Amino acid sequence: MKVINGGVTAAKGFQAAGIAAGIKKGNAKDMAMIYSTVPCMAAGTFTTNVVKAAPVKWDQQIVYHAPAAQAVVCNSGIANACTGEEGYGYCKKTAQAAAEILGIPEDSVLVASTGVIGKQLPMDILEAGVKKMVPLLSESEAAGTLAAESIMTTDTVKKEIAVETEIDGKKVTIGGMCKGSGMIHPNMCTMLGFVTTDVDISKELLQEALSDSVKDTYNMVSVDGDTSTNDTVLLLANGQAGNAEIQEKNEDYEKFAEALGYVNTWLAKHIAADGEGATALFEVKVIHAANKEQAVTLSKSIITSNLTKAAIFGHDANWGRILCAMGYSGAQFDPEKVDLYFESAAGSLKIIEDGVATGYSEEEATKILSEKEVTAVADIKMGEACATAWGCDLTYDYVKINADYRS
Repeated sequence: MKVINGGVTAAKGFQAAGIAAGIKKGNAKDMAMIYSTVPCMAAGTFTTNVVKAAPVKWDQQIVYHAPAAQAVVCNSGIANACTGEEGYGYCKKTAQAAAEILGIPEDSVLVASTGVIGKQLPMDILEAGVKKMVPLLSESEAAGTLAAESIMTTDTVKKEIAVETEIDGKKVTIGGMCKGSGMIHPNMCTMLGFVTTDVDISKELLQEALSDSVKDTYNMVSVDGDTSTNDTVLLLANGQAGNAEIQEKNEDYEKFAEALGYVNTWLAKHIAADGEGATALFEVKVIHAANKEQAVTLSKSIITSNLTKAAIFGHDANWGRILCAMGYSGAQFDPEKVDLYFESAAGSLKIIEDGVATGYSEEEATKILSEKEVTAVADIKMGEACATAWGCDLTYDYVKINADYRS
């Protein structure tokens, strides 16, 4: 497997476009489209929030019940959440507009929205945007990048990646893009993520590969503890790589799952690093746990602790906050056996051993915690299981951004 340039257009047969349709102020990019020249197998994971946006409900119907998917239309600026039957009807209208001009079935068009909750979509702008994007569809890397830029809201950077691997003697490519910066505490995936691949694989195994991958990637990210109404990850496979269809969990499946996991991990980490107002990516590893569930619970409790996140912002080795977060997580462990390390590009330092401070240098700890990527490693000495979670520091800017988000 190797990382290559590009995103959703890297896989064979996929095209994309991104434009400023006029939904946002200031001529900002706000609509994107992904299109496959042939029908695709589709898989998806969606928010577990009881309040589900209209696009989530629409996409669930297509992923679970439609024979194929071939296009995705995404807008940013308005979430189309808490918009009732009218909002769901706008999903249908968007799909109809795309289906008509692309010459594909209406139930093969997936839709996605991100932005302010409670506002209705301006359908005249959206339908005009669809018509404008179709002639711009391209397999170029630049087109994929435009799409990645057009789904951003408070994101400060685009997030796209592509990898190649060999399956059945054929080159298989997986490309992805996502957006997510705030309201990130997924209980399935990120705010919005789109992954394309030219692998030939059964729908059942495609869904299983995505669902398994999500558990260790997007579900291990938290920026602010809020689970969005719009969380969606879509995976489209068009079979254009020419490999023999993957129909069982064999070596070919494992290769695909590994490459998919790499793409989703990269995207998940970049969501955490781009958290609203963040100055540092905060990674937490819990090692030597009794089981995976325990390791997941402990690592996520640490990255969601506001006091710990604030300490990371202040480059303060306040390890008591980490032990405290572990203690209220609900997972059972012996605090008097815990070793804790801080690591970054500036070095590694053992902060506590068997639950007691090591007499470490505060100056050295501050130096390590001043890097843009910081890792805390908690060794609980109970077994061989481990888990990694990603978050970010909590800064003044997070409050500023969210205090005036609607304006």
